[in-house]
Amino acid sequence: MSRSRNLLISIAAAVLAGLLVYGVYLVQVRQIRLQETTQVVVPKQFIRAGVLLTEEMLEWKPVFDGSVLPGTAQRMEDVIGRETVVPLGSQEPVLAWKLDKFHLLPGQNQATFQVPKEYILSVSNGIRAGDSVKVYLSGKDGSRRLFDHDVIVASVKSAANVEVDDPKNPSLLSRLDGDAERMYASRREANGSIDQINLNLTEREWLELDEACRAKQAKLVIAFASSSLAASP
Repeated sequence: MSRSRNLLISIAAAVLAGLLVYGVYLVQVRQIRLQETTQVVVPKQFIRAGVLLTEEMLEWKPVFDGSVLPGTAQRMEDVIGRETVVPLGSQEPVLAWKLDKFHLLPGQNQATFQVPKEYILSVSNGIRAGDSVKVYLSGKDGSRRLFDHDVIVASVKSAANVEVDDPKNPSLLSRLDGDAERMYASRREANGSIDQINLNLTEREWLELDEACRAKQAKLVIAFASSSLAASP
């Protein structure tokens, strides 16, 4: 009887020792994995909200695998050309939720200005938030391009102060999916005509626009720009 008991005790001890060794092995493997590094994208220096990211602003940084959060950027192409929604700290891994691909926020040295309705002669009905537009000045002395670059639309509203879009198929979501056909279908099924338009402009651009239209001798023609299509994913 004592031999059987001793045998059982020996077997139990061997099993416990084996489990202990296996447990130590798992802990060591986990520590090794935590010490392995992955290259992630980080800003070279502090970046404010509303800045369009370029390759010159970014660099690679090795971090421990165990500290990589979901949504951390590990490819430059996922970051370059995006707009910062919140400030990014120097050497802080870039997270997807901190970026926006539609550039709705005013950029550096810009603000969002609502263009007075009396300043506008016409607005292309297909324009939506996030689009690039060309701004022309039309008056008694002829027509000319007001700015030599495209301008980003922050928002377009109907007379009911509702964002002009297809509520069942928002244009921005179609652009996010890279579905150009569905994007333009949503523009045709919009919920109202454009009554208000907000543009992201620098102070100098706004003053130039206001000066050109304030005397009521000329009005704006705001046209959809082909670069909006190129900006789609």
